[in-house]
Amino acid sequence: MENNTSLKKIGVFYDGGFFSHVSNYYNYHHSRKSRLSISGLHKFIKNHVAQMEGVDIRYSQIVDSHYFRGRYSAYEAQNKDKLLSDRLFEDVLMKEGVVTHFLPLQSRGSITSEKGIDVWFALEVFELAIYKRFQYVVLIASDSDYIPLVRKLNTLGVKVMLLAWDLEYTDANNMQQKTTTSVHLLDEVTHPILMHNLIDDKTKRNDPIINNLFITYDSSLKVPFQQPTPLNFSAIENTPQDIVYRPKGTGEAKRNRIKFIKDGYGFIETEVFGQNLFFYYADVENCDFNDLSVGDLVEYKLGKNQKGECAVEVNKISLPE
Repeated sequence: MENNTSLKKIGVFYDGGFFSHVSNYYNYHHSRKSRLSISGLHKFIKNHVAQMEGVDIRYSQIVDSHYFRGRYSAYEAQNKDKLLSDRLFEDVLMKEGVVTHFLPLQSRGSITSEKGIDVWFALEVFELAIYKRFQYVVLIASDSDYIPLVRKLNTLGVKVMLLAWDLEYTDANNMQQKTTTSVHLLDEVTHPILMHNLIDDKTKRNDPIINNLFITYDSSLKVPFQQPTPLNFSAIENTPQDIVYRPKGTGEAKRNRIKFIKDGYGFIETEVFGQNLFFYYADVENCDFNDLSVGDLVEYKLGKNQKGECAVEVNKISLPE
């Protein structure tokens, strides 16, 4: 019989596409306006297992964590202005000790898809569960395709925890979007946790374990407290908008008001009627993007992205009252 000082070994496995989708939701569509924190998720998992097992958190340890995702080739990522954002997120994963597994994205016309990543995910989880003898496997996933994996883990006597999210929101095209975790997958796992309910539970609004699930930003620096450099925006991934990290703008700074703003991007009025300049949240310099509103006066310079002229070096101008 195990005593309360036996180590509870935990393996954590990310379906990268699903994790990216959930993180984007909280950053762009939820009142939190922040991305999920890898370190915060790991602390949540360790704390939850410790509570269930009745052990000190020191005896609840993540001994292995893996992230699976389809990925553009370096050439494609560079052409799509996603190379730096991919590398930044990989730096975050490395910092947290998460092993990355990538397969090339398959393209057919304008549609890209992941092929084979879920099979690799399942094989890797099952093999590691055998050799490393996890007491818990934590899946950050939603697809019913993982049900055979869960059943195999059950035969090994491994407890399976599922971090699940059901999301509903209106996207940038004013279309209703809905994401639900497979009910059958929820039924198969040992410990299903509906994360959206915990996060939105008002009784837990001051719970540090819940609040630490999100990146905390210093609004004066616009960088996460937990990151060492201004470039290290944790969990920046392939967002619905084009990610463009540009050089400094050219020409003299201009001033105009924000015409439209939503989901990590916006448009600034220009002197030409009917023509507005696109800007991206990473180009806002002196405040957090979420602090901007329609009508705010901003100063900016002209830059270029793959679609043409845009605004860079965007700074909010505070007018005297």
